[in-house]
Amino acid sequence: MILITGAAGYIGSHCALNFIENNLDDIVIFDNLSTGHIETVEQLQKVAPKIKFIKGDLRNKNEIENLFKKFKIDFVIHFAALSQVGESVVNPVLYYSNNVIGTINLLNSMVENNVLKIVFSSTAATYGEPKYTPIDENHPQNPINPYGSSKLMIEKIMDDYDKAYNLKSIRLRYFNVIGADEKARIGEWHNPETHLVPNILKSAFKKGDEFKIFGDDYDTKDGTCIRDYVDVVDLANAHRLAYEYLNKNNKTDVFNLGTQEGQSVKEIFNISQEVLNKKIDYKIVQKREGDPKILLANSSKAKEILKWQPQKTTFDSIKNAFEWEKILNSKKASN
Repeated sequence: MILITGAAGYIGSHCALNFIENNLDDIVIFDNLSTGHIETVEQLQKVAPKIKFIKGDLRNKNEIENLFKKFKIDFVIHFAALSQVGESVVNPVLYYSNNVIGTINLLNSMVENNVLKIVFSSTAATYGEPKYTPIDENHPQNPINPYGSSKLMIEKIMDDYDKAYNLKSIRLRYFNVIGADEKARIGEWHNPETHLVPNILKSAFKKGDEFKIFGDDYDTKDGTCIRDYVDVVDLANAHRLAYEYLNKNNKTDVFNLGTQEGQSVKEIFNISQEVLNKKIDYKIVQKREGDPKILLANSSKAKEILKWQPQKTTFDSIKNAFEWEKILNSKKASN
């Protein structure tokens, strides 16, 4: 049985759906629903009724220990974490207790139950300010916020658990994730929403609101920040490939996940207008402190070793995200 923590959330739910659609549906989901949604779990259970769901918190040792007693788990995919950079700066204790202590409890239960394989949802935020770009896996890791620091701590803990207990891990460092399930069964659903694409799309349902672009005088092709946008469905596929690789090779490793095709904020904005088939008002506001001008992934290692290849175009990703936003908006209107 595969344990997927945090699968009521955005990326975790798409990973679970990918596993289900590849006949890996012997799954138990463990989530405290603090940022995830029970409706997302119910949607997954519609696709695969045999999926189990346990509401629980990794910070509660008894809850995670009971989970391993109740189910014969042999592999873990670990998404459960808080991920708001700004929130981590003002409330770091929340991030260290939830992300780091919660993961230690999970790893300890794994070791105690001889479950020695895990795929971990890490982040490009562990790199901090880029020394060079595209960023490869050997780039120095100097996170500039508690969120990135919490993920880097977990990576280091996993190295120690590998040496001491032979617990093998694959760490996947994502760049900017966008998109949704192409059948609009699940998608990005954060409150508050801080990510670029859903906020652009949400503005289509609001009247009189101007979208804010943070700075247009960066040293880039159009003055706005450039990021590496990777589709959540492609990302989910990478987790399944990492699962298969770890099962076969039993070897700890780390992989960047991005497209290496940077797009600026204005380019994303223009593609979004094309998808919406309407003009969205925007205004340029002050830069945000700590926003690097360019963040690009070198994902050649994932392509070579995991045989991972992103499939979705940015237009596809934003189109699927918009179909999902329509559903969210209709839910909001009916409440």
